[in-house]
Amino acid sequence: MSKESIEDVVKKSLEKYFRDLGEQLPTNVYDMVLATVEKPVFETVMARAEGNQSQAAEILGINRNTLRKKLQQHGLL
Repeated sequence: MSKESIEDVVKKSLEKYFRDLGEQLPTNVYDMVLATVEKPVFETVMARAEGNQSQAAEILGINRNTLRKKLQQHGLL
């Protein structure tokens, strides 16, 4: 059984998104992708860190204050 990389899954999802748009011109794709991907990343890492924000920030490679801001933005606090 071959496993798809995250990159492959994102690429296939974007290709489907563009196909589904048909003739419509896509806009704000970058922001849409980041917003779509960020929340599950934070949820998964916070679960892995068992709610420890310092550990989650270290796993993510970001500042703890940045993590708190992102958690608040996504309604995860």
